[in-house]
Amino acid sequence: MKKHRRLFALASALLLSLAALPCTALAADAEGGEPAQGAPPPAVLYPAEVRTSEENGMIRLEKVYYLSTRDDPAAIPTGDFDREGRHYTLLDVLKNDLSETDAKDYIEVVTLDSSTKDMAEIIKMLEPEREIATEDGYTGILKPDYTKITVEAAGYKNNSWTVSAKRTYPNLSDADASLIPKTITDSGRTLTLAGVDWQEAGEFYNAIASYTGTASGRSVTGYTVSVEYSGEVTKTSRDTVIYTAVFSAENASHGETHLDPETDPTATPEGGEPQQAQPPEPAQDSGGSVAGKIVVTALAGIAALAIIGYGGWRGWKYIRDKKRGYV
Repeated sequence: MKKHRRLFALASALLLSLAALPCTALAADAEGGEPAQGAPPPAVLYPAEVRTSEENGMIRLEKVYYLSTRDDPAAIPTGDFDREGRHYTLLDVLKNDLSETDAKDYIEVVTLDSSTKDMAEIIKMLEPEREIATEDGYTGILKPDYTKITVEAAGYKNNSWTVSAKRTYPNLSDADASLIPKTITDSGRTLTLAGVDWQEAGEFYNAIASYTGTASGRSVTGYTVSVEYSGEVTKTSRDTVIYTAVFSAENASHGETHLDPETDPTATPEGGEPQQAQPPEPAQDSGGSVAGKIVVTALAGIAALAIIGYGGWRGWKYIRDKKRGYV
């Protein structure tokens, strides 16, 4: 009985495995099928003109595209295609650049504030280049002209401070301050006597007088730096590039084309009526047919195993009942 139970468990496991096959096949088919939803469609360019000509039995078809210098010509379709019963193949892509560019020298003066007039420090503050776009449509890159940097004081402020000086008066008869001048002139400034230091020298006195006063002046509050940025700027006055995709196809009327009667549905057999052309059979979706075959095969296996399992179980039950005398 244990042996029969093991066989029944094995048959059940096989049934579950086969039942999972259709789901796996369908999931794989879905992953390899349609592209993901929401993906942006590739850029497509359409020709402005289409011209055809014929020479030596060859049909020449030209597709003309008018693009700007900023457009990518890689978006021009260059693959083979069928048109009016002919198959066209790319020969060449021709480019005719009609764009026109005007160039001129341009100078822009830039000013900035600085706390120092040290030229080495000022150069560190300058941009090595500037991207410029003028009001009349010119663009370019400008660089500084270090030989034309000017530095000017941006402002001043008034300052005042105390100054002092000393004078020595020797061999005075008495230590009397009235013998000392009350004011002196030092560096163009008038200083007032502030104190006297007396030193006795025998019968005379030496006086060291201290004088103080106030000085005033102005100091620079900052600097304005001016620098010329110069370079060449350009403007595109005509932005048109013509691309011509040239295709060729063989003219079907050039020479005779012989078809095999067995493969030509309109061929007339000897002594018979023309055969009616049979419509082509509709194409089948290869992805769907593969998934369908897997599903059908899996279901057939499941059904076969179910029948075998049921028959085995019935046989085992018959043998058991016979041994017990039920049959």
